[in-house]
Amino acid sequence: MKRILSTARTEFRIALRNRWVSIALAVMAVFSLVLALAGSAPTGGLGVDRLSVTVASLTSLSVYLIPLLALLMSFDAIAGEAERGTLPLLLAYPIAREAVLIGKLAAHLAILALALLLGHGLAAGVAIWNDPEALTGLPALWRLSWSSVLLGATFLGAGYALSALSRRPSGAAGLAIGLWLGLVVLYDLGLLSAIVADNGGWFTTEAFPVALLVNPADAFRLFNLTASGATAAAAGVGGAADTIPLWQSLASVLLWPLAALALAAAAFRKVTP
Repeated sequence: MKRILSTARTEFRIALRNRWVSIALAVMAVFSLVLALAGSAPTGGLGVDRLSVTVASLTSLSVYLIPLLALLMSFDAIAGEAERGTLPLLLAYPIAREAVLIGKLAAHLAILALALLLGHGLAAGVAIWNDPEALTGLPALWRLSWSSVLLGATFLGAGYALSALSRRPSGAAGLAIGLWLGLVVLYDLGLLSAIVADNGGWFTTEAFPVALLVNPADAFRLFNLTASGATAAAAGVGGAADTIPLWQSLASVLLWPLAALALAAAAFRKVTP
C-alpha cells in the first residue's frame, strides 16, 4: 500500500506540473456553469425540477468530456516513461506492475473527482439558488458524480493499455483520440444509421439494446437518464433509456472499469524495459 500511495503522489505531482489538474478543474467548472445557467428553460414543460434537467445536460456533457480528459491524462502514463528513459528504473523497484497501475489510476481518478466535485457543486449551487425545489434532484446528481468517476476509470484503464501497447507517446496519443472518436462519437452515429436502415426490424428490437450496453459511454448515459427520470430531456440514442432495465446499464457501468484495468495490466505485463 505504501508503494501504491508513493506512486500516486508522484503521478499527482506530475499532473500538477503538466497543468492537468488546473485544466480539468477549469473545463468542468466552465461547462457545468454554462449548463446550469441554461438549464431552466425546459423545466416547466417537463414537470421536473431544475437540477434534474441540469443533470440530464451534464450527463450528455460527461459522455464526451470525461473520456477525453481520462485518455489525455493516461495515454503517456507508460509510453512517456519509456521515452524519458525512466521505465527501466521504475520496473527495477520491488513493486508489482499492477501496483504501479493502481497508483497511477488513484492519482488520475483523484484529479477527475476534484474536477467533478467543483463542476457539479457549482451546477447544484446555481440550480438550488434559483429553484429551492431543485434539492429533490440531489440524488440524481450524486449518481451522476460517482458513475462519472467509474466512466473515467474505464477510459483511464483503456489509456494505460494503449500506452503500454504503443510504447511511444505520439502513437499512444493517436490511438487514444481514435478510441475516443470511435466509442463516443462514431459508435452512436453507426447505431443510428443501422436503425434507420433496419426500419424497425431485428436490429432495432434485439441487437440495439445490447449494442448500447457493450459501449461504456452509452451504458453510462442510459444509467443516469433512467435513474434520474429525466429521459424526456434526452434525444437521439439517449432516448432508449426507457426500454432498457436499470440493472443492466448499472452492471455495465460497474464491470467496465474492472475490465479496462485488467486489460491494462495484461498489456503492461508484456512491456519489457
